[in-house]
Amino acid sequence: MLTMEEALAGSSMNFGEGEIVKGKVIEVRNKEVLVDIGYKSEGSIPANEFDDIKEVKVGDEFDVLIERLEDREGMVVLSKERAEFRQNWDKILTICNEGGTVSGRVKAVVKGGLVVNIGVEAFLPASQVDIIPPRNLTALVGETFDFKVVKINMERQNIVLSRRELIEQERAERRSALLDEMMPGDIRTGTVKNITDFGAFIDLNGLDGLLHITDMSWGRIGHPSEILKVGEELDVVVLDVNKEKERVSLGLKQKLANPWENIESKYPVGEKVKGKVVNLVPYGAFIELEPGVEGLVHVTELSWTKRIAKPSDVLKQGDEVEAVVLAINQDEQKVSLGIRQLETNPWDLAMEKYPPGTQVGGKIRNLTSYGAFMELEEGLDGMIHVSDISWTRKINHPSEVFTKNDEIEAVVLEIDKANQRISLGVKQLAIDPWDKIDTLYKVGDLVKGEVTKLASFGAFVGLDQDIDGLVHISQISEDRVEKIKNVLKVGEEVTARVIKIDRAERRIGLSIKAANYSTEELEAEQKVLDALKPGEDLVALQFAFEGVETKNEE
Repeated sequence: MLTMEEALAGSSMNFGEGEIVKGKVIEVRNKEVLVDIGYKSEGSIPANEFDDIKEVKVGDEFDVLIERLEDREGMVVLSKERAEFRQNWDKILTICNEGGTVSGRVKAVVKGGLVVNIGVEAFLPASQVDIIPPRNLTALVGETFDFKVVKINMERQNIVLSRRELIEQERAERRSALLDEMMPGDIRTGTVKNITDFGAFIDLNGLDGLLHITDMSWGRIGHPSEILKVGEELDVVVLDVNKEKERVSLGLKQKLANPWENIESKYPVGEKVKGKVVNLVPYGAFIELEPGVEGLVHVTELSWTKRIAKPSDVLKQGDEVEAVVLAINQDEQKVSLGIRQLETNPWDLAMEKYPPGTQVGGKIRNLTSYGAFMELEEGLDGMIHVSDISWTRKINHPSEVFTKNDEIEAVVLEIDKANQRISLGVKQLAIDPWDKIDTLYKVGDLVKGEVTKLASFGAFVGLDQDIDGLVHISQISEDRVEKIKNVLKVGEEVTARVIKIDRAERRIGLSIKAANYSTEELEAEQKVLDALKPGEDLVALQFAFEGVETKNEE
């Protein structure tokens, strides 16, 4: 019988460090696998060199590389991976010329990417894993993919892979094929790849198409994210294909019927409708009648009587409102609505309720430079012009007579329905005293009154019947008066003589200095007054209120 030494001497195996020999599994442990290589000692392979130690069985045979013939325990140190690497390297170099394709299994995550076993270990940078680098590289460990060899370093025996380039190449091929076969009107399934302010890009299995925000819904959309989310799968309609620029336009709303078809039959003019306020702008409010159909209520159609500056004063977004259809333009996709038409126009009844000559009562609602507005009823005002406040006094501003919220009486003078105006008068409540002036005052009468206003040319004196007389500066004293305020004060009571009555101009001239004149002296003074230039005339009342000092101002 041969001894072990004789058997080893007759073996054809080379048991030297770095040699590759055949091994047979004789025992599987938790951290190592014992292998018989026909040497005097058993060999040991670390468990981490196997993809799954549980799949290793006693009797399995494979090539191993001798790293050391004996360790401290007298066992042979073996490597299955290094044997495979050496055997596979030449084969891989032949197959994997730079640009070649190989299959491999992801082994582990390392800094900057993944380690892939393609027979030998290769490096897959994170940026080359996919078109969009995955956030969780660990999830890919154990997965098998095809890769493109992008770089081989012979000296370091280093291989760099790319899976992304293969995916891009496949997508380019699919994109070209899709562009050739895709036609407008086709319905395709895609995945939302990216969302922007103007739309969303849909991945059509290798070809990106743009779904514009205006083609997402017949209704109003503020932002695409309101109805889409990244990663969502959906069916879209192909609207246009540009093969030269590789652009595809997609639509979502086109899968549904256009709500503007037969719009006139759905919303006939004059019909009452309900909707939701979806947008407020300075000129009106947009009301959604149904998804994709909005009507505009112009600011002028909100109320018959109230002057609404902006719709947000009476409406807010989200309000459910009623309105009346005023007009429809199907070509321009416009619906005009009105809210005030839900109520009777008070101006249609104004002529019947307030015919000219009617005496009315109400509250002063507002004062302007040209008149006062009196509320006849809610939403219906009449205007009292300054010229219709007094028969006898020249009113520069209605605040001289009225204050806001005063309860007063007035007479309806005119109703202008077209311009929605009602003219009122206060002076018309009484008889015009100038119609009977001859019975009230005569030239030569001695009168008493209170100074109401001062001007540079004279003083106004309040007489009975609410009539003002004017004392020209020349008629105050026999002495020359430089400034009237030096001799007269507002509120001072004076006695004067009526020296002129002008019915046409509705003016009375007074003289303080003539209070004690004889008839002859009065006639002489009248001739002097008649000779005054128009600009100096004591009855030029239209200039009388400039620079006037009144009783209220004191």
